[in-house]
Amino acid sequence: MKVVVISGSPRKNANTQIIMKYVYEYTKSKNQDVKLINLSDGQIECYRGPEEEYNQATKDAARDIMEADVWLIGSPIYNSFFSSALKNLFEYVNYKETAGKVAGMAILAAGNIGFIDVQTLITQLLSYFRVITNPKAVFLTTESINENNISENGQARLKEMVDETLKMAEKLED
Repeated sequence: MKVVVISGSPRKNANTQIIMKYVYEYTKSKNQDVKLINLSDGQIECYRGPEEEYNQATKDAARDIMEADVWLIGSPIYNSFFSSALKNLFEYVNYKETAGKVAGMAILAAGNIGFIDVQTLITQLLSYFRVITNPKAVFLTTESINENNISENGQARLKEMVDETLKMAEKLED
């Protein structure tokens, strides 16, 4: 099973990166075919239309998403929405190649507000791609991350999301 982990924050030292790198390492320990797309690397170009030519990193990210069976998506909350960098990434994805995939998500915010709104927005986006979404998203606040370490409770919830999402995908393969 192919898995892609997407860190949806464009910020260089983002807390979203910390949680999604944790998700990546944990998933890698369970499934060796795992790729990480880190939007803070700044290599994904701004979408300019289907006839434009894009750099190799952008093409690779789109291909990795379309080839993966499972998407594990992490996004910060910016102004009550998921990151625009994450939305931009999905502009490259062909919905005709994504039906039946499974996704899990982790959402990070500074406070305890907006989680359900952003979960709904991401779920609607994934629905357009005909992706089955794990309804149990992980909501974390920046308080759960201290000096690049995730709280034990946060780690347990992230592991549970990964395990449940992978289990959903396995059941659909049968």
